[in-house]
Amino acid sequence: MANNKKSKILIPQPNSRFLRVKCLNCGNQQIIFGCSATDVECLVCGKTLLQSTGGKARILTKILEVLS
Repeated sequence: MANNKKSKILIPQPNSRFLRVKCLNCGNQQIIFGCSATDVECLVCGKTLLQSTGGKARILTKILEVLS
């Protein structure tokens, strides 16, 4: 039983995820990285969807799905 617990510790889960988001201005859906190092803008209208903070990013729009 102790062996099973060690195997879970040796394989950590990632803290970052890809997200499917929807732009609040135009309704465009796109996939972004949750810990992006740069600001991400909508590909259609140019509105900022995500602001980089140096760690987990600040998401400024609606999250539709968390992809794993």
